[in-house]
Amino acid sequence: MYTILVYDTATERNAAVLRTCRKYLRHQQRSVFEGELSTAQMHRLRTELEQRIDRAYDHILVYTFPPGTDPRRQSWGRPDDQPHDIL
Repeated sequence: MYTILVYDTATERNAAVLRTCRKYLRHQQRSVFEGELSTAQMHRLRTELEQRIDRAYDHILVYTFPPGTDPRRQSWGRPDDQPHDIL
């Protein structure tokens, strides 16, 4: 399934959440990730993130698109200069 993940976490947890998300998805900008995930990968990602966040303070939004859906992305304004695919 195509997945978009956005997070808002406390500063002290940002690096751990960023590293976890990069294991599964492409980093698009700051706290935004996207990519294809299997059901098993989604489960592992959620399990890992839930171990790293404080549910009383942090927030993660995940948008999923079923197979066969053709999600389209538009980019407005100056894109982030960060590399998106790190080998």
